[in-house]
Amino acid sequence: MMLSIFVLPKSQLRKANSEIALVGDSTINKAPGFTLVWSDEFNKDGFPDTTKWNFEKGFVRNSEAQWYQKENASCLDGYLVITGKKEHKKNLNYIAGSENWRTNREYIEYTSASLKQKKEFAFKYGRVIIRAKIIASQGLWPAIWTVGVSGNWPYNGECDIMEYYKGGLHANFAHGSLNPNKPVWNSVFKKMETFDNSKWDEDFHVWRLDWNKDSMEIYVDDLLLNSIKLSETHNLTNGINPFRQAHYLRLNLALGGDSGGSLSETHLPSQYLIDYVRVYQYTLNE
Repeated sequence: MMLSIFVLPKSQLRKANSEIALVGDSTINKAPGFTLVWSDEFNKDGFPDTTKWNFEKGFVRNSEAQWYQKENASCLDGYLVITGKKEHKKNLNYIAGSENWRTNREYIEYTSASLKQKKEFAFKYGRVIIRAKIIASQGLWPAIWTVGVSGNWPYNGECDIMEYYKGGLHANFAHGSLNPNKPVWNSVFKKMETFDNSKWDEDFHVWRLDWNKDSMEIYVDDLLLNSIKLSETHNLTNGINPFRQAHYLRLNLALGGDSGGSLSETHLPSQYLIDYVRVYQYTLNE
């Protein structure tokens, strides 16, 4: 089945949402001392830039419903479009009688895409800005996050700049505890109804991570969602601080799973749009 994608060209959407667009741009303009070191503006239609991104494949984590495949990511009219779909096809990794959720499903029922910034572009400290539009719906789990380049999760550190599920935005930090399967979480949950605009998810918004040697702060449209002191983020097993190493970005749309919830009433196909991703670092090294 061919999916028909209809989005306004970037110029029209920016005009319609000029106030939101200016939030992100003015934040940078008011903060001298930053230099743009990496970005993707998604201005070329077609497949995303493979010199900048890798793509996850298969059933990956959190017992999620979707099979990740690169075909569900495309660039159109200046946007990265990640599409979650309902499909039905054979799971080539299926093993009859398996107890592993990745291999005990005979068929793939849902597909989506997950992009990983190539590790050679990983960054340490600075400012990350992403302008994106999510759909706040049961079963959908869009995310913008980073993980450290060294160490197994969660000992490499995780920063969730944006996750949406269970009716709200999540802004989280995670590092290693004494139990390798249970990280130490510093989490904030903001319910959608706490925003003044009841149609909040019909607009684009600007997410931002500010990261220096002392702290990390997560914002949406200049509203501080969560912050943490790096003096409090050492792994409890080895004393290593995973937020004092380089991290790389991930963009994905998960479906269902441990946090996304039931997909029984989720409208699919569903599109997660990213306008741009920009990484700035301090002109003077810290």
